[in-house]
Amino acid sequence: MIRLKSSAAVLAVLALLVADPAYAAGLSAQEQKLVQAAAAEEGRSLQMLETLVNINSGTLNKAGVEEVGRRMQAELIALGFDVRWIPMAKVDRAGHVVAVHKGSGKGRRMLLIGHLDTVFEPDSPFQKYVRRGDIAEGPGVNDMKGGLVIMVAALRAMQAAGTLKDADITIVLTGDEERAGRPLSVSRADLISAAKASDLALEFEGLAQENGKDMASIARRSSTDWTLTITAKSGHSSGVFNDSVGYGAAYELARIVDAFREEAREPNATFNVGYMLAGTTAAANDSDTGGLASGKTNIIPAQAVARGDLRTLSNAQTESIRGKMRAIVAQPLGGATASIAFDDGYPAMAPSEASRQLLARLNEVNRDLGLEPMAELDPLKRGAGDIGFVGDIVPGLIGFGAAGAGAHAPGETMDISSLDRQTKRAALFMSRMAQP
Repeated sequence: MIRLKSSAAVLAVLALLVADPAYAAGLSAQEQKLVQAAAAEEGRSLQMLETLVNINSGTLNKAGVEEVGRRMQAELIALGFDVRWIPMAKVDRAGHVVAVHKGSGKGRRMLLIGHLDTVFEPDSPFQKYVRRGDIAEGPGVNDMKGGLVIMVAALRAMQAAGTLKDADITIVLTGDEERAGRPLSVSRADLISAAKASDLALEFEGLAQENGKDMASIARRSSTDWTLTITAKSGHSSGVFNDSVGYGAAYELARIVDAFREEAREPNATFNVGYMLAGTTAAANDSDTGGLASGKTNIIPAQAVARGDLRTLSNAQTESIRGKMRAIVAQPLGGATASIAFDDGYPAMAPSEASRQLLARLNEVNRDLGLEPMAELDPLKRGAGDIGFVGDIVPGLIGFGAAGAGAHAPGETMDISSLDRQTKRAALFMSRMAQP
């Protein structure tokens, strides 16, 4: 027993204990060990991060995606997971990692979601990991190789503290999140199947921040594309607007997209027009980056096409807005016909009370780690993601990955200081979820 001889000494020791997250209020002895084990992972995590970032795993670089997959499989096998590689040749993609850890069966069954690919293909000039003080820069360093590293570090800390053995965890790491293979019914079948055998989902994509504060996400908006196609009577421009010829394809295109803006809008939903073409001939190119239109000032346009996207907060809202868009298209100007088609895309994960309850539990973890509580991020500030495919099946939380900036662009960065607290958050949250 240590005897302190002065009040000053007592206060000094108390100050040290309060400053150390391992002694924050509410942590059991085992949880203190867990937090210390998580803190010890940072050096190894940074080495792993550099290795993964320097492997090009652009979605279409199948060999690179497979190499990142092999690295993750080796980490998970060492942690006692039953690991499988699911080839995705049917959808012209590399494949997915699916790993299962059987625990006691008494806690909540967790689904951890991540992805192996990045948006940076081998022809991108942005290829190498660079560290500048507390900032790491590199392709996919934030989206989401930082999240992969945090996932492994949290699981390793759980193993070291003895909390992993009771945890029932399934991990799905897709190889094509940035450019999902079609049909989605094939490329997301394993993820959906895993969700049906789980009680909650945790997505390890990047940690969102506002005004320097960590934010939590319980929702992700959908992302689907639409194509508007128009044909119309053509003729000499002097006849435009008359009853026999009508208005042409260009005016019909303008009417429809402006009516979308006026009549189809709903809270938390957006629909963008990516490009529009109209003329005597008009057609999109194969790469879906635009197209060609030709015509003359004295010829009424006979063809028009527009492409855009639709983002909603719930799948019900997706159907509502699609219905409004179809109704607008179905009222053509004279001399024109129009049709609209919607592609498969990423479904929405709507906010739910069950997900808010998970956030409340996460904020208990934050309190006990001495961290500030996390507020809900506005869903309009977060894009679509794989958790959307299971949002109607299980509640979930988004953003267990690293903080950073510039995702999807050269110069993408990660805040190295976020590794430590995100590893501790994930490890402690999962350990508590694994308990009866």
